[in-house]
This record gives sequence, C-alpha cells and structure tokens, in this order.
Amino acid sequence: MVSLGYCEILLALLSFLFLYVSGRMDGLPRNWPVVGALPSILINVHRIHVWCTGFLDQAGGTFLLKGPWFSNMDILATADPANVHYIMSGNFSNFPKGPHFREIFDVLGDGIFNSDADLWQSQRKLALLQIRHRRFHQFLEKTSKNKVEKGLVPILEHVSNLGLVVDLQDLFQRFTFDTTCLFVTGYDPCCLSIELPKVPFAKALDDAEETLLLRHAVPETFWKLQRWLGVGQEKKLSDAWATLDHTIAKYISKKRDELSKGLNKSEEEDGLDLLTSYLNEDEIMGLKCDDKFLRDTILNFMIAGRDTTSSALTWFLWLVSTHPVVEAKIRQELASITPEQEGNKWRLFNIEDVSKLVYLHSAICESLRLYPSVPFQHKEPLHPDILPSGHHVYPKMKVLFSLYAMGRMKFIWGEDCGDFKPKRWISERGAIKHEPSYKFLSFNAGPRTCIGKEVAFTQLKTVAAAIIHNYQVHLVEGHPVSPNVSIILYMKHGLMVKVTKRWA
Repeated sequence: MVSLGYCEILLALLSFLFLYVSGRMDGLPRNWPVVGALPSILINVHRIHVWCTGFLDQAGGTFLLKGPWFSNMDILATADPANVHYIMSGNFSNFPKGPHFREIFDVLGDGIFNSDADLWQSQRKLALLQIRHRRFHQFLEKTSKNKVEKGLVPILEHVSNLGLVVDLQDLFQRFTFDTTCLFVTGYDPCCLSIELPKVPFAKALDDAEETLLLRHAVPETFWKLQRWLGVGQEKKLSDAWATLDHTIAKYISKKRDELSKGLNKSEEEDGLDLLTSYLNEDEIMGLKCDDKFLRDTILNFMIAGRDTTSSALTWFLWLVSTHPVVEAKIRQELASITPEQEGNKWRLFNIEDVSKLVYLHSAICESLRLYPSVPFQHKEPLHPDILPSGHHVYPKMKVLFSLYAMGRMKFIWGEDCGDFKPKRWISERGAIKHEPSYKFLSFNAGPRTCIGKEVAFTQLKTVAAAIIHNYQVHLVEGHPVSPNVSIILYMKHGLMVKVTKRWA
C-alpha cells in the first residue's frame, strides 16, 4: 500500500513537470528564457495541428512562440482572418516567400511555390495560360473519366467482390498521382491497378514533405548539420530528392525524344499535357524552358495535383461515410440528375453533371474547412510591421497561418465550428454561399490564389460522385483516424475500409 502511494505521488510529480515544461497553467505554450518555446514544440510536434488549435483558441487567435536565443526561430502563429487578409492582400508586397522560405523548401527549386516578384508573376501567367486553354480542358476531362472508369472502379469492384479491406487513402494517392502525371507529363505510370505496385516517386514525395514540416520545428542549425552529415531526416530528404530528380529527368528526356520524332502530333486533337505545351516553345514569357525550369515546374505541379486532391478526397469520404444524413442528401442530389430509367443503376458522372451539384460542392467545402489539404503556411516580413491584431512582426520572424486551426475557431465559424455541416455553405436561395478567401484559406488568398481550384473541384466531384452513388464505404471498426505530421494533411494510419456495391 505504501509503495503504491509513492508511485502515485511520483506519477503526479512527473505529470506536473510535463505540464510545466510543455505549457503554462492557462493552456498556452511557455516561452522559457534562452530556449523559448522549443520544449513545447518538440513535445507536441507529433500532434502539431491539434496543439496549435488548442493554444490559438486560448489566445484569441494569435500567439507568439519565442525561439531559442540567436536561432531566428520566433514564430507568430495566427488563425485571425484579419491578419491573413492583411498579409495575403492588404500589404502583400511586404510578405513575400523570401530566401529563407526557399531554403526550407529547397527541394522545390525555383518553381511557382518558391518564387517571388517577376519570376513568380511570369510562372503564374504561363501556368494560367496553359490551364485555361481549351486543349488542356479536353485532356483533363478525357483522362479523369478514363482513370475513374478503367483504374479506380475495377479496384473497387475487386475488393467489394472479395470482401477485402482496402486503404482508400492509398487508392486516392495512386489515382491523383496517375492523373497528375498525365496532366503534367502526358505519361501514365499506371500505379492505380489491382496489383497496387510500389511507386518510388510517390514514396519520395511523402518523405520530402515530412522532412519539410520538421524543418519548421527545430533550429535551422540542427537540420543544416543533419544535412551536412547526411543523417536523420535530412538523409531521407536527400534520398527522396534523388528519386524525384531521376524520375522527372526520365519524363523530360522521353518527351523531348518523342517531339523530335514527331510522335505527338495525333494527340493535339484530344488536348495536350503541360510538358508538351512547354516543350513546343524554347522560351515563353521570358522563361527559358530548359531542363531545370521543367524539373521545378513538374515537381511543383505534381505536389499541387497529387497531394492536395488525394488528401481532400480521403477526409471527405471519411466524413461522409460517418455522417449518414449527409451521405443520404448527396445521394438524393445525385439521383435528381440521373435519368429516371437509370435511377437505380450503376453509373458514372461527367464534368457537366457534377457542375450542377450544390450540396456535393458545399459538403466538399465543409470538409476542406475542417481538414485543409495544406494545414499551414508561413510568411516573413521584409520590413517591420504591425498586424491588425496589434502584434508586431519583423524580418526573420515567421508568421504562421494554421489553416487547420482556422476551421475550428468559434470566433470565425460560430459555436458549431467543430461540426460537419454542409448547409453552412448554402444560401437561403439554395446557391453556394461565398466565404472570403482569408476566412476559408484552402485555396489560398489574394494574388497567390490557387490557379488549379477549378481543376481540383472537378476531380473531387467526379470521384466522390462515382463512389457515393455506386458504393457503400464502411470504416473498419476500431481503425484510428488522426492527422499525420507533414506539410500535407494526410491520415496517419491511412483510411482502412470495406466497400460494398449498392447495385446488383
């Protein structure tokens, strides 16, 4: 009995010590002398998004995390839409990506995510020109439909017939990897097949993204030392980088060879991929289309197309399958655009069909509000500034937006902010309700608003409609669902489900 009492006392003391080191008694992180908030960050890095949500809620939307002395690691975390609007639009010129951002995200090269000023503007104009072109939309519609019908559906039929458990997150990653490769390079890696082959390029992207997030959580000198020594997470990034470069170089070389032999002429009727469009010109808008430019462009587009859409699909299907009322309303809406004679039959939906679906669109927006594919962003001011919240910022300080936290702030979305309620996106007239981009930041805001928003919504709707109309998704009992630690918000343990057919 006495020893049990000592154990209880020791446990209580250890618990108190943990709370004391990791945070203040009011729930906010503790900024210590010398080391700042680093102990709190390291203790909570495995649950970084949930942790940020908690202390930003306690702090009223904005809180300063002091870094260790001389580390240039001060982070002003915010979920305040007024601050987001000021930084992304109101005083945009004072908050570029900057050289430090490019150093952290060095694997992305000089692509559109990393670039600033004239280089960024030229790349954005060029990308918009290509994405808005009729030929690209033809290619988008054709490849998306084919990949759903000949890639995704056969796997779902296979696992449903045999009663197998399948990781939907893995399927969605394979689907978006194949389609993005097709959109960007014109090549289909065919990783969405019943055999579920290993995909080194996809694994390399995952490893790189995990390392990029962890670079935000430790002092710069630490990860740079790891990089120099070639150990730890930096060794993982180095290996991933080599795989990405090798694969992309192979695509570029193959495409150059085909074009030189005139093998792509017949594809122009069905639309062109982005790589072919770029290679048809030696220089566009002052951008020289050499191998370095093409490598950076392809990698940036691959991350934008593969990761964000597959993440969004994963969280959306989980939310719908665990909210039967929402699922029933989506099916009712799908039935309303289905010919009466086909109302109780298996079918796929085209782009024109899904463009009319208000409730499905609103449910996707609601899912992205709670589970944004890119859960955080950061900026650094060029000059000292004062944000609308009254907080002072200065050069070399990171201003971090937590998109994950923004979706869970009562002062932004109301008391029911934690609920999955698609109807909050529907106006009294039954149309999609517009929410300001600085409040709903999933597609960025201001001059850097996502250029692929419509492409993403098209894919999300066509895939979601096909699955929800034709299949019933059952979450495996006891399967844990929680966010991972990465710059892309995936599920840590995947989405393990069984799928059954709705129609005989």
